[in-house]
Amino acid sequence: MVKIRLATPADATAILAIYAPYIEQTSLTFEIEVPSVDAFANRIKTYLQSWPWLVSEVDGKIVGYAYASQYRERVAYQWSIECSVYVDEDFHGTGIAKALYTSLFEIVKRQGFNNIYAVINLPNDQSVAFHEKCGFQYFATYEQVGYKLGRWKNVGWWRLIVNEFIDEPPVPVLLKDFNKDFLPDLFLQKEKEVRL
Repeated sequence: MVKIRLATPADATAILAIYAPYIEQTSLTFEIEVPSVDAFANRIKTYLQSWPWLVSEVDGKIVGYAYASQYRERVAYQWSIECSVYVDEDFHGTGIAKALYTSLFEIVKRQGFNNIYAVINLPNDQSVAFHEKCGFQYFATYEQVGYKLGRWKNVGWWRLIVNEFIDEPPVPVLLKDFNKDFLPDLFLQKEKEVRL
């Protein structure tokens, strides 16, 4: 049985079990060292004040997660966010990543964000195809911007627009202040799209 829900700091160990191989064995993330469980739990807690962090469970085991985070610190950037999704290798191709992402996008849209940016370490044809299938459009490559696993790496930037651009836009609502009553229905709808 598939379940999507908001993450909690108590999920840190299970989420790190998915994330750690990406840190240690790939350059898909530029994080170099696996954070401690406590540090990662604090990261989740901090992010959840402002942006959604979602997990997907299959029969009670966390098999994927997606989250939104700050794009840049200056106030004028507050309508833009970044996103990430990670799924256990055994569940690639099931639709879990898409269900997590489309749930995340609906939440941040309702919060009042406009731009969602995805930063993809290149080359990564699978991630590029996935993001473009989700509606992202490529707009830039930062060349040799990071160094990991003995190589200089390029990253590409993709953008998804989820709200219209209006004059005098209201400030996005932080997740801690956000009405979450619609989440159970949203998650139920997205859970049905997963193919196990």
